[in-house]
This record gives sequence, structure tokens and C-alpha cells, in this order.
Amino acid sequence: MRSTTGLFASWRWVLVWVTQLLFYGLPWLQWNGRQAVLFHLVERKFYIFGWVFWPQDVFFLAILLIISAYALFFFTAIAGRLWCGYACPQTVYTEIFMWIEQKIEGDRNKRMKLDKAPMSGRKFALKAAKFSAWAAVALWTGFTFVGYFTPISELVASVPTFGFGAWEVFWILFYGSFTFLFAGVMREQVCKYMCPYARFQGVMFDPDTLVITYDEDRGEPRGSRKKGVDPQSVGKGACIDCGICVQVCPTGIDIRQGLQYECIGCAACIDACDQVMDKMEYPRGLIRYSTENAMKKHWGGKEIFGHVMRPRTLIYGGILALICVAFVWGLATREPLRVDIIRDRATLAREVAGGMIENVYRLQVMNMTEKPRTFDVSVTGLQGIRLGDFNGTISVEPATTQAVTLQVQVPVDVGQPGSSNPIYFDVKASDDANIAVKEKSTFLLPR
Repeated sequence: MRSTTGLFASWRWVLVWVTQLLFYGLPWLQWNGRQAVLFHLVERKFYIFGWVFWPQDVFFLAILLIISAYALFFFTAIAGRLWCGYACPQTVYTEIFMWIEQKIEGDRNKRMKLDKAPMSGRKFALKAAKFSAWAAVALWTGFTFVGYFTPISELVASVPTFGFGAWEVFWILFYGSFTFLFAGVMREQVCKYMCPYARFQGVMFDPDTLVITYDEDRGEPRGSRKKGVDPQSVGKGACIDCGICVQVCPTGIDIRQGLQYECIGCAACIDACDQVMDKMEYPRGLIRYSTENAMKKHWGGKEIFGHVMRPRTLIYGGILALICVAFVWGLATREPLRVDIIRDRATLAREVAGGMIENVYRLQVMNMTEKPRTFDVSVTGLQGIRLGDFNGTISVEPATTQAVTLQVQVPVDVGQPGSSNPIYFDVKASDDANIAVKEKSTFLLPR
């Protein structure tokens, strides 16, 4: 594939830098003495800066998936495959691997010449250098990926002795190998034959979706001519049939044949064609972002914008905004304390000294903040109810769960015998009255 420069190529590299700085950099950020972003599967806790998420917080994951789905619908309805062309890992790593290839082996013509040449010491050295560089990037990518699930400081400490766990070795090699295979070897084949998005993108497009288009009315008939020659004077269109738009296409399609499902919307053909138009002293825009309706009806910029912001995209955008607001509100109002109460079913009810009826409960207190806290525990709901041999406080370390067994006792003559009587456990932080939870349970009284 031939490399190109231009506005959209620059935007692709901006996205390469942004996505990779985030991906490679986040595991090294520290927050409150720990890794800022860590999906700790062993501890079954997800750390994202100041938030600690537990398995019980799967609701937030569901909302995040809904947001991702609506964002996909919204941006695809507006401008097609923006994700594929600029931010998809396949596109990003292909750009990185192609840059390495170009720096080592040269431009497209030099690479083609090198591939056709018989094996020699120089060819072997260049190929070995390229594959070694690819392998290094791929392994570092796999290492970083695992660093999101195992503290990356532990992974680094394991490097000198190769003391990785079996699953860590597997995922480093697995992720790294597929990065090497997809970005270095298969490239466009992944987009054309393996990616499911290319197959169902058509249902998200409509005649007012911005896509990469070739202006057939202006470009046809094609043909070569000298620089600066007026196309009409030679009975031809603006397209000089140089084929550069095909050479720079990652999937090898000819955009002049119309929109095809292989097109990932990277706009490399736009940059290439604009450069050719500049050299020929013709106006830019023979290949450009436009819509099907705009091309048929010869609309200008304001008309295109007006139809891009149509009811469909406004509805998608409105729903997406509402869900995002709900998600942020849920995070902002998320309780820093969670309490689970399980009544001991092995001992339903028993009589103890002093004429009291006792039920046994297991109390699990989750401190979802990152500071140690002491919680006061009390129980209400029945006259004379009290806790047994328990001092009324429980200390919980930061972002951990502490379990305690409680004996709850009531006088024998209260409540309704033979039925479940509602009671309430009040758990409050000793240093912050706003951190409090009231959980309902039941107390069984024998007949």
C-alpha cells in the first residue's frame, strides 16, 4: 500500500498518538498508592482512578455497553465508519506497523523491488529488522494489555526471573501474536473478511449519511493529459486516471466505482486525490466526504449539514445524551457503602439465657472508599431488640469487605410467633453521618 499525507492522514496519526498514549500510559499512572486503572480479576474489583467497582456494580457495565451501542449508531448515521477509519485498533496498529516497514524497507516502490529481489544478505537483514521491530511492538502491546488485569509493577518485577503465571504468559503471547498477525501480515484482510462491522454497516447508512464519494459528474470521462490543461478542452473530466486513489486504499478498492462495503472511511483516497488535483491545478474535492443525496442533487455545504442533522441523528443524539447524563449521575450519587445481610438458615431461631429468642446473621460490609473506616452497627424493628455479644462497631480496610457474625435477640413475648418479623440493620460511618445504609431483614419467632 502506498503512503500518503494530508489533512485526514494527519487526523489518523493524531488518533494513533491519542489512543496509544492512553493504552500504553494508563497502566503506569498511580492513584492513592495503587495503579490508577486496574481490572483486578483475582480480587474481583475494578479500580478506575477514584472509583472501585465490585461484581455488584455490573449495572454500570451494562449502561456503558448501551452508551457504546448508541454512540456507534449515532456516529455511523452521521458520517459512516469513523471508528474503522480512525480509531479501530486494527487501523491504528496497521498504521504503526506500516510506518515501521516504511522506515526500514523504504517507500512502496522500494518495498516492491525488495520483495521481488532474490534473497541476499541485505534483504535478509532488512526483513529480520522489520519483523523484529514488529515483534517487539506486539509483545509490548500484549504485556501492556495484561497489565490492565495484573498490576503492571508485578509484571515488571517478574521479567528478570520470568516469573509470570501461566495465564499471564498465555495472554501476553496470545494478544501479542494476534497484533503481529493482524497488523503486520493480514492487514486489510481482517477488515474485508473477518470484521463483522463491515457486514452490518449498511443498515446504519441512509442517503444522508456522510461517506467518501467520487464526483462522477465532474470526473468522467477519465484520461491523462498535461498539467494545467482544461478538462473540457480535451473532452475529459477532472480524473486523470492515475490510480493513486487505489494504491493508497488500505482495502484496495476503487472508490470511483461507488461506495463498497470494504471501504473503512479512512479518507486516504481524498488526501491522495487532492494532491493530484493540486499538481494539475484543478480544484480539490473530486473525491470528498459527501452524501448520496448531496451528490445527486448537487447540494452545497449548508444543505449537506442540514440533512446530516436530521431527525434520525437528533433522536440518536438525544437518547445518547440522556443515557450519558444518567450514567454520570449514577456514578456521582453512588453509595460509598454497601451492606449484605444473610440470615443463618442452619439455626432458624433458638432460645437463649434471659428469656430471649435469638437469630444469627452474617453481615458483610463493603467499604467502597479508599480510606479505612469504622462503622457503627445497630438493629431496630422490634421492641427490646438488641445485638448479642457484639461491641457495635466494625472496622473495614480501604476497598475491602469485612464479614461479621451477629446474634440478634428479642424478648420472647414480642412480635408475631410463627412468622417472619421485619427488622432493620443500620450501618453508619463513625466519621461521616452521610455514609449510612439501612438494610431490611427478617426475624423468625417460634410458635
